Parts: sequence; structure tokens; C-alpha cells
Amino acid sequence: MTADPAESLTKDPVQAIEIAERIWWVGAGRGSEQRHAYLIEHGDQSILLNPGSKRAFGDIRRRIEQILPFRHIRWFICLHQDPDVTSALPLIDAAHERDDAGVLAHGRTCGLLHHYGLSLPLVAIETQGWRLASAGRVLEFVFTPYARMAGSVCAFDRPSGVLFSGDLFSAADATTGIEARQTADLDGLAAYHQRYMPSGDALDHALLQIERLPVRLIAPQHGPLIPRPLIRTAIERLRHLKCGVYLLAEREPDMQQVWQLGDTLRRISETMLMYRDFGDIAKQLLVLVQPMLPAEHIEYHAALPDGRVLTLNPETQFVGITEDQPPDVCSFIGKTRAQWVSAHASDPTMRDHRLTGDHFCVQPSGREIPGSDGLIITLPLTARGQNRIEALAVIRVQETIPITGIAARLIARIADPLQVALEREVIYRTLDLERERAYQRSIHDPLTGLFTRVYMQDVVNRQCALHRRDPAATLCACMLDLDHFKAVNDSYGHAAGDRVLATVAAILMSGCRATDVPVRFGGEEMLLFTIGQGIDGASILAERLRTRIAETQINAGGSQDLRVTTSIGIAEHRRDESLDSLIRRADAALYRAKRNGRNRVELAEA
Repeated sequence: MTADPAESLTKDPVQAIEIAERIWWVGAGRGSEQRHAYLIEHGDQSILLNPGSKRAFGDIRRRIEQILPFRHIRWFICLHQDPDVTSALPLIDAAHERDDAGVLAHGRTCGLLHHYGLSLPLVAIETQGWRLASAGRVLEFVFTPYARMAGSVCAFDRPSGVLFSGDLFSAADATTGIEARQTADLDGLAAYHQRYMPSGDALDHALLQIERLPVRLIAPQHGPLIPRPLIRTAIERLRHLKCGVYLLAEREPDMQQVWQLGDTLRRISETMLMYRDFGDIAKQLLVLVQPMLPAEHIEYHAALPDGRVLTLNPETQFVGITEDQPPDVCSFIGKTRAQWVSAHASDPTMRDHRLTGDHFCVQPSGREIPGSDGLIITLPLTARGQNRIEALAVIRVQETIPITGIAARLIARIADPLQVALEREVIYRTLDLERERAYQRSIHDPLTGLFTRVYMQDVVNRQCALHRRDPAATLCACMLDLDHFKAVNDSYGHAAGDRVLATVAAILMSGCRATDVPVRFGGEEMLLFTIGQGIDGASILAERLRTRIAETQINAGGSQDLRVTTSIGIAEHRRDESLDSLIRRADAALYRAKRNGRNRVELAEA
């Protein structure tokens, strides 16, 4: 600004202030009631932007006449139709002394100003090619519809770089002074635009139009003027802003709380985009709602595709517990909202529950936790457009307070983002389960449940490598083959043969340790790799398995039972030996057991 710096920083200036060469602030009002009007000094072709309200016109005219006679103003520009910009027009109409004066505004605004019954001509900006050329000076207009009126425009003076922006870039108050000097002076921008701009899309469109101009100073209708160093910050603070906060207000008189609600919901949406992990989302969500609702913690229950319930709570750091018998509250998962409401009306166990519409219910927590105060709020979650309850959020509040007004609206409003977050988490968990099932299918033989040779190659090769580095990490291979198994298939059929293989595999898996690796090697051959036992331990285990298999009666179908025996060959891994070599030596020991009479254990030759 080119005026005296001390004057330009005064919160309630009494003099006109030159904000650029021959461009003057001539506003009126004090503090949050301050309204900005601007005078472009251009001899008897001067221009007044935002003429002001009937209440303020005396102050505005007094400041104008500190610069030039009022009759030198030829054009009165209204950037929109609000009364605090236009209601002074009847006074101007009565006071003007020239035949060529006129009011310039968007056509939509002119249609409304027509009702003032002015003698001054109303000229639509569109008919002038979106510019005003007056005695060599050109003022350009930028159409910013619905920011915040349908016919809102901005005016740009290219020589000075001053943008007269109307409601756009206005702030909630003017207590920071006429000009912003630091980013903190822009704190009122978001609150104003959230409150008065009807749409974030309309606001983003307006910002895009402004970004195309070489603006050096923004002169709004309310709040501080924004100099070039702060313009980028101002734009970024308004970009993608959630507007239309009055949609949340209903009959709420405290607009500060309404704004806080809108800001909280905006931050919740940002959290959903910022975080992938549900635990991070849940922790951040609790922090965001606590200023408006003294919640101690929030836990979540969601239906999985297999009918089980996934519980996510802070006690388990939201890692997720799949429960076959979840808490009683989960009995409503899968029910409709109408059933939920009906149960609260008819179930005597819910006599102390209080419903808020069909959004949520509130109950005292004392019955669940004897001697405790506080509330339990249960919020049913349904997919958009659906009536089936797919999840529940349970909010535990530290104290017994009335859940009304803004707090109730917050609880109802967080249902949608919570449903999305839980749907996403269930999808991720389901995909993880499917991947795990696919992996398990790939590493387990479908008939016997033993590991496959592919899995054996991966795991046992790594154990061989470990044994090369560590002599104590011993490894033995026990090769098992059922004796006369072909006779079982020939006498009883292949279905009976499959039952025999499954029974022997079950004995093998139950008889070995969790660290051992039981494998179906092929046909009736099975391999058991024992880890860290040495040849003596492997021999004892093999003998125990041989005995159990021989003693087990196996149903061959119908009333027939049979017994089978097995021959086992054992080889201990040599530190420089490959897996294939180890298996070949165990196989050689197995065939020696066959030759020596079957149903016996043989060790590989040293």
C-alpha cells in the first residue's frame, strides 16, 4: 500500500487509504462489521466498486470526497447483489448530478437491482464484452458464478494488478487490519467460505479463473486485503474446501459450533484419503471427534463374507479379531434398520436405550461396567442406498452428558465415512484371506493335507543352507512308503485307497512336531523332514509312527476295516549335501527296508 503504513495497519481507519496508484479504500464500519468499498480515481470518469449499504453510505461518501467530488464518479460497479453492496443505490440515485452515470453489474444482478426502481441505467457486463473502457482506462471482469451469488463477478485492474474480488477471498472478520501481513491473518478465510459459499466445485472454478491473472493485490469485500506474497497461500487454503456448512446447521444458533462441525467432517474426509491402515484412521478419528464429543474410545464390528464378525478395537491396536461369537451388540449385523428400531421399542432389555431417529442409540454404561459413569453410543452402519446393517461403531463416552445438537449431528454425519473405512478394511481383509487360502492350497496336497513338493523345495533347501552354516541345525529325511498299497486299491477300490492315504497322513501330522515338514512325495510315498533332532531322534519318531500306522484300523467302506503297514528309510543330512542327494539316500534306505521284510525302519548307510 502506498499510504502511510501506520494508517494502513489501523483496524478502524477514518481516512481513505491508497492501496495502489490512484486506487483507494473508502470502506465503512468497524471490526467484523467492516465493509470494503473501492474508488478508482480517474478524473470525472472515476469508478466506485461495491457502493455499500444504506447504513454505511454516509461514511463511504465522506471518504470519497476526501479524494474527489462525488459527482466525478461515472460508474457504480456492483460485484453481486447483496444489500451490503447495493442498498445504497437509491441514495446514490437521488444524489447523482450527471446524465451519463450508470450502474454496471452482471445481467442476473441487474435483474434484481431493477426492483430498486432506479433512474440510473443498469448496464449488464456481458453486453460490454466483459470489460469497462472509460477514458483510456480498461477494467476487466471475471465471471465467478455462485461464488457466492449466481451473478457474482470479480473486477481486475491490469495496470495495478489489483483484483476486486467481492465475497471471494473475504474473511470472517476484519480484526486483523486493512491488510494481511502474515499467514495467520488469513485464518478467517476458510470459515467465511465454508459458511457462505454454496459449493466447493463453484469455489474451485472461481479460483481457477483467478489463477490465470497476474494479480498483485486482492481487494475483497470483507476482511484483510491480500498482498502478492500471501496470494498463493490464500488460494491453497480455499482449494477443495468443503463448503455449504449451513447444510449442517439445521436450527443450530451457534454458527461457531456449526463451523467446527464442518471443519471436523472435512478433516475426517482428509484422514480417509491420507491413511491406508484402519488403525491409523481409527486413532485419528478419535482425536478429531473429542473436541465435540468426550469419547474415550471407539470400537468397530463388521460382517465378513463368510458370516463371521471382524472386531477392531483399541485394546488390540485394531489388528482385528475374527469372532464366531461376537458381543451381543453384533446381533443386529445383517438386520435391517427397521428391525433395529423395532427391537429398541419392544425388547425389554433395551428399555434404557434412547434412539436418535434411526441414526444411533445411547445407553448408560453403568449396567455393563458396574460403578462406572458414561455412555455407550451404538451407531449402525449401512452401505449407501442399502437398508441392511453391515457394521457397527460403538463409542464409549467418559461422562453422562446429553447427546443433542451438534454432538448428535456429528455422530450421524460420521456414519458414511466410517462405513466406507470399514468396507475398505473388510475388502482388504477378505483379499488377504483369499490370498492366504490360495497360498495354502498351493502348498498343501488336497487329499492328504501334507505339504507339496514345491513347498518342500523352498523350505527344506533353506534348512539345508542353514545346516551348512550351523552344525547344530541338523536335518533328517524320513521316507515312508505303504506296503502292498496296490493290493488295497485292487481289492477295495481307489476311494478306499484315498481314505488309507488320508488316515496315514493324519497320523504323520499328529505325530511330528510343528517345526517338522511332512510332505506327500508322490503316490503312496511320504517324506518327513525332522529339524534339529539328529539321526537318533528321527529314528525314535519313525519307529513310533510305524507302530501307530500298523495298529490303526481304517474303514475301507461299509463295514470293512483294514490295517496297513509302512516301510521307512532315514538319512541324515551331510553339511555339504544337496536336498536331492539327501532324498536319494533316504529312498535307498526305504528300499532296503522293503527288501528286508517291510514294516520296518532302516537307516541310510554311512
